[in-house]
Amino acid sequence: MRERHHDRRDLVVHVGAGFAVKERPLVRQNLSSLRSHLGRWDIDEVSVEVSLQDRGRREQRVTLRTVLPELPPLIAVATDTNLAYALARAKHELIRQLEEQQTARGPTHNRRHRTKTIRLPSGPEYFGGRVQ
Repeated sequence: MRERHHDRRDLVVHVGAGFAVKERPLVRQNLSSLRSHLGRWDIDEVSVEVSLQDRGRREQRVTLRTVLPELPPLIAVATDTNLAYALARAKHELIRQLEEQQTARGPTHNRRHRTKTIRLPSGPEYFGGRVQ
């Protein structure tokens, strides 16, 4: 059995059931762009699995499951007749979920600054009072 060595910076994608052997390198290449979105986590702690259901049917279903430290598992599902489109849609759905998790867990110490805006001025001059 031959061991495969990967670069420590490369994202390891586990290709599950449903994909043909000749499609596996293409799937890994398409999902390698997720590395930039998963950059804040240690690559050894990230698990990305992709699987395909209903192959050859009217709509194939791609499931992309990602496990990250300190977050619940993220699962993105996409269906399409074209396998490449379904894979791309699942990848974009996972990126959307990652961005949503990032904003939900982002710092909230800047709330005071977000309430002040030039569009809706606040203070006595807005309500007709004089500023001295």
